[in-house]
Amino acid sequence: MKLLPRLAAPVAALVLAGLTATACAPQTSDTSSGKDEKTGDLRVWLFQEVNNGPKAKVVDRAVAAYEKAHQGSKVDVQYIPVDSRAEKIKAAFNDPSSAPDVIEYGNTDTAGYVRDGGLADISEEFAAWDEAADTDEAARASVTVDGKTYGAPYFVGVRALYYRTDLFEKHSVAVPETLDEVAAAAKKIRKAEPGLYGIAVGGAYTYGAMPFLWAHGGGLAEEKDGAYTSTLADEKSQAGIAAYTDLFGPDNCPAAKCAQMGGNDTVTAFAAGKAGMAIGGDFSHQAMEDGKVKGKYAVVPLPGTEKGEIAPAFAGGNNLGVLKSTERRSLAVDLVKELAGKKAQSELFDAMGFLPTFTDTRAEAAAEEPFVKPFVQTLDAGATFVPASPAWARIDSSLVLPTMFQEIVSGRKDVAAATRDAAKKMDDAFASAG
Repeated sequence: MKLLPRLAAPVAALVLAGLTATACAPQTSDTSSGKDEKTGDLRVWLFQEVNNGPKAKVVDRAVAAYEKAHQGSKVDVQYIPVDSRAEKIKAAFNDPSSAPDVIEYGNTDTAGYVRDGGLADISEEFAAWDEAADTDEAARASVTVDGKTYGAPYFVGVRALYYRTDLFEKHSVAVPETLDEVAAAAKKIRKAEPGLYGIAVGGAYTYGAMPFLWAHGGGLAEEKDGAYTSTLADEKSQAGIAAYTDLFGPDNCPAAKCAQMGGNDTVTAFAAGKAGMAIGGDFSHQAMEDGKVKGKYAVVPLPGTEKGEIAPAFAGGNNLGVLKSTERRSLAVDLVKELAGKKAQSELFDAMGFLPTFTDTRAEAAAEEPFVKPFVQTLDAGATFVPASPAWARIDSSLVLPTMFQEIVSGRKDVAAATRDAAKKMDDAFASAG
């Protein structure tokens, strides 16, 4: 595989991994058609990228292969805007007559869409699909709710540690091998280069902060008998949150400037040459190549608390699902397999830089494109996913976690109080979701 230069396009789609829809479809009645016609045309909604041409070519080839294998069945692909997807998909769930048969959706939306009755359970078909055996566990978890499978992973995105090779060499800073060493390196760079952040961090950068939580043995929530309870206020979670929020201050990233920063802000700061390190995604690569740091940076997995460990990262990305209302279920499943199969994912990586969800296909990508290696290592070390609860959309859109981080770094609350209050908000959301 040859990786073409990443454009801004991947960011638009992968933002779905870190920002769920601000509105979810309301509870709906059973929209299952009860039909499975073996002939007929299919409608598909995929996300429109900033530069959609390369993606469309990959999709066209997959559609051609499907139509060749299913004579008489044509596929109509529509590319929908990412920003308005929530309203459009909500309408489709509530009006089966206008709904597509297959949709692309952000992987943090799975549980909410299942709760809303929009996605079909394709557990049997997924289990019988030979290629599915090579799907990585985090990607598999992103299509799973209560042990049932509601789609096929389409691509995955993950974050790692970007660092300035020129600054590290100039100031004799060793590449960090633990999170404590990340903090120490950040302070050393900040001291030597007062105009720079040691590591750019953001109070609104939820998915850059989560690896610190998970690396310390903490978590967002635990599930028992189908019900979720927040674990933010647990001792290990508090330790991870403290490790992240301790990076805010005059000796690294001043709270006055960094408390409101999100993931895009931290990547922009690094790309502009204003930071010694940043936590960024594989999808951030082009921003670096277009920035002032081109030729002066490298990437390694974000380390854990002990040497040799990799901090668990959030596995973002998108999935493909079959709508429950389709009247051509088997055909729709076959199309999903074609669109999200190994061949198509390999081509999508070549065209857009989206990482495959199959471990073997991804390994091939890493072997042929060295830049991908630290992100693949991060995924292979064991990425983590958000709670598979429809409540997550509410938790995410109401900024529970960014508010918690900002309260801590601003000094309004200590870690114990802020995590306790955030945990209560999460528990209220879980309870309301049922």
